[in-house]
Amino acid sequence: MAHFGRVLTAMITPFTADGALDLDEARRLATWLQDNGNDGLVIAGTTGEAPVLTDDERLSLFAAVIEAVSIPVIAGTGTNDTAHSVHLTKEATALGAAGILAVCPYYNRPSQAGIEAHLRAMAAASPLPQVVYDIPVRTGRKISTALLLNLARELPNVVALKDAAGNPGETAVLIANAPEGFEVYSGDDGLTLPLLAAGAVGVIGVATHWSGTDHQELFDHWEKGDTVAARAVNARLLESFAFETGDDAPNPIPTKAMMRHLGFQVGQARLPMGDAPAFVDERAPQVMANLRARRGL
Repeated sequence: MAHFGRVLTAMITPFTADGALDLDEARRLATWLQDNGNDGLVIAGTTGEAPVLTDDERLSLFAAVIEAVSIPVIAGTGTNDTAHSVHLTKEATALGAAGILAVCPYYNRPSQAGIEAHLRAMAAASPLPQVVYDIPVRTGRKISTALLLNLARELPNVVALKDAAGNPGETAVLIANAPEGFEVYSGDDGLTLPLLAAGAVGVIGVATHWSGTDHQELFDHWEKGDTVAARAVNARLLESFAFETGDDAPNPIPTKAMMRHLGFQVGQARLPMGDAPAFVDERAPQVMANLRARRGL
C-alpha cells in the first residue's frame, strides 16, 4: 500500500459568490471526496489556488479539512520564499496535517543548489513526511533527477514525488535508482497509466474530483496485472482529462465548473484565473453524462 494511498485529489478551494473562503463548503466537499474513492487529499496546491490564499485562509483551510475527514490530508505549504515556506510548514504540522507538499520554488528560477537548499529547509522544519512537487510548466524550473535522488537518499522524511514533469522515461530512471520506500505519484492525470508502467504507486489528481471510483478501478486492474482492463478505464477517463484544463480555461477553472454542476457551491476561481468562460459550464454536464454512460459499457 502506498504511503498515502493510491488515489488522492488536489482539492479545489471553495469560495462564496463574493470570493470569500467558504470553510463549510470545503468540509462538505472534502467529506464527499473521502466517500467517493479518495484515499487522501492535498490542500492548497496548484488546483487549490494556493498563490491567492492569505496565510490565515490557508491555515484555516488546513484546519477545517483535517477536522472533517479521517483520510490523510497533505498540506501545500511551499511558496517561492523559503522562510515563508518553513513558517507555513511548521504551522501545518501543529494543525495535524499528515504530510507536506513542497513545490519547487516558482518565479525566482533558482539554480539546482538553490532548489536543494529550499527543499532541505522545508524538510528540516517538520518531521512530517514530505512530497516534493515537480511541475516545471508552472514553476519555470525542473528539479533534476540527481537532486531528487540526493534528497530521497539523505532525508528520511522526503518520502515521495508528485511528478508533473511530463517525462515518464526520466521518471523511470528516478524510480529505478531511488531508495526502497521512496514513492512516485502521478501529478498529471493523462500520464498516470504510463507512470504506473514506470513504477508509480498512485495519483494526486484533478479529474479525481469526479472520478475517484474510476481511478480505484484502474488501479485494481493494474495491480492484478490486467493491463487491457486498466487501459479501458483510462480510455473512459480521457474526456475528463481533456476537460480539466486548457489555454482558454486553465486548471482549476473547469474543475470548479464540474463541481458546481454536481451541486457544490465552490464559486469561481480568484483572479488572475477568474471566472469560467460560458463554454466550460456548458461542457461540464456533457462530460459527466458521457462518463456515466461509459461506466455502463
